[in-house]
Amino acid sequence: MAPPRNRRPGFSRRAQYGRFIGYVGAAGGALFGAVLLLLSTFNPPAFAAVRSVFSEITTPVASGFHWVRRSLSGIPDGIGSYFAVHGENARLKKQLAKDALTVSRAQTLEQENRRLRELVKLRDVTTDAIVAARLVNSSSSSTRRYATLNAGAWQGVKRGQPVRDPSGLIGQVIETSPNSARVLLLVDPESIVPVRRVRDGLPAIVSGRGDGLLDIRSASVSTMGFRVGDVFVTSGTGGVFSPNIVVGRVIRTQGDIAVAQPAANPDGLDFALVQQTFLPEPTPTPAPSPSPTAQPRATP
Repeated sequence: MAPPRNRRPGFSRRAQYGRFIGYVGAAGGALFGAVLLLLSTFNPPAFAAVRSVFSEITTPVASGFHWVRRSLSGIPDGIGSYFAVHGENARLKKQLAKDALTVSRAQTLEQENRRLRELVKLRDVTTDAIVAARLVNSSSSSTRRYATLNAGAWQGVKRGQPVRDPSGLIGQVIETSPNSARVLLLVDPESIVPVRRVRDGLPAIVSGRGDGLLDIRSASVSTMGFRVGDVFVTSGTGGVFSPNIVVGRVIRTQGDIAVAQPAANPDGLDFALVQQTFLPEPTPTPAPSPSPTAQPRATP
């Protein structure tokens, strides 16, 4: 036979003990409350002492519950503060990156303006300047080294004219079109420039290596050693390059050959100055016209 669903507590010892303990607790609490009431009425000092004891006991517990409640209530604010700080941090990082880009652009513009001022100053003191033009590109990934100027025949640029900037020689124009010109750079293996050493006037020949450096060989019969730090300038020999344009500085020696660093690095330049050749091209002599020969008169 199945047991009834609603069983009275009397059938369970656990329920009976629980109810008994409840009754005892209620009676004890009521008795304790009555004692405290009587004590507060008839003996207030004793009640104050009891109250102090209970306050000392309950204060740490209340403080712990208050800390827990405050910590739990601060969790939403902490989460909100974290996301707010994270967003502010991201915004500040973005602003710093933007400011760094602005500073970099300003530095680039300042360097370009400085080079332009130097180029304008050079153009003002140079009597053979043709035009100041921008180097729009230069080949740096192969052994052949060329550059392109955004000025050509319409601006007076001609084949063979030197190209330089305030720091030194860059190269020579080899091709022209109406609004552009091709420049053979000084560091190209096909480039050959007569130079002289500044400290003693030693004549030499500079040729490109194709790797951004120059080879310098003595042009005199006597073999004179090169030294690191020797500076070479154009000599004017050949009539193409004006004298005293800085070409390069020796950085190491290899026997009777010196390896030099060019004074002007075309990969880092924006503008260049095209000059006339040192010696003007000779004017072609007109061919003499044949003298008319006397025709014999016809006899009647």
